Amino acid sequence: MNIASKLGIVAGSGPLPARLEEACRAAGRDYFVLAIKGHAEAERFADRPGCWIRLGEAGKGIEFLRAEKVEELVFAGAVRRPSLMELRPDRWTARLLARLGRAWIGDDALLSAVVRSVEEEGFRVIAPDSLLKGVLTREGVLGSVAPDQDSLADIQRGIQVARSLGAHDIGQAVIVQLGIVLGVEAAEGTNGLIERCAALHRKGPGGVLVKIPKPGQDRRIDLPAIGMGTVETSAAAGLRGIAVAAGGAIMFDV
Repeated sequence: MNIASKLGIVAGSGPLPARLEEACRAAGRDYFVLAIKGHAEAERFADRPGCWIRLGEAGKGIEFLRAEKVEELVFAGAVRRPSLMELRPDRWTARLLARLGRAWIGDDALLSAVVRSVEEEGFRVIAPDSLLKGVLTREGVLGSVAPDQDSLADIQRGIQVARSLGAHDIGQAVIVQLGIVLGVEAAEGTNGLIERCAALHRKGPGGVLVKIPKPGQDRRIDLPAIGMGTVETSAAAGLRGIAVAAGGAIMFDV
């Protein structure tokens, strides 16, 4: 019988880390949670096998994972980007940032460097959707309302803008209303973008949130995620709909 290796779940905020835990328990797979302080929600990890570290304590986290004999790692959940002063990096993290130089400013560059570095430490990094079957978005209309011609035009405009954003490693999401770009995702994250654009809503049909992976993005990490919170926030902001890349986003509870 092929027994899966022990899995390390590096947990940020949101429901995805808990979903991965559920999948491990259902499969009888041994796992260990490395939860990020200030990002992962404590109530989701009560009585779980794991520990907590600051975002800048990557070296300490690696020591925990090695002590637990973890072989595979999955990164799950949102993590708010800190300032360098907030980060207070340990020696391992400081070496990583020194190797990156100014490239650490971009999320994709930073996350890709983290993956390479932990793989150099002997861990295998895997994608969340390799453990959670059926969570990637499928092609077509997923709800009960199909986009009209205005919405389709906004979606196409949003895709163009989002691809440009991603090429500069800025963000994954954009909101377009009747051809006008109301906002692009930056440090505030997708929900912050939606809330900011609510005040910019123009008269007429609501806008569309478009969220796609960055060009050349490592699909094992930071794939766009759409949950019920995103849907509710979008509806409250007066948006008509959400468009994501088929097979390019994780969707749950929707």
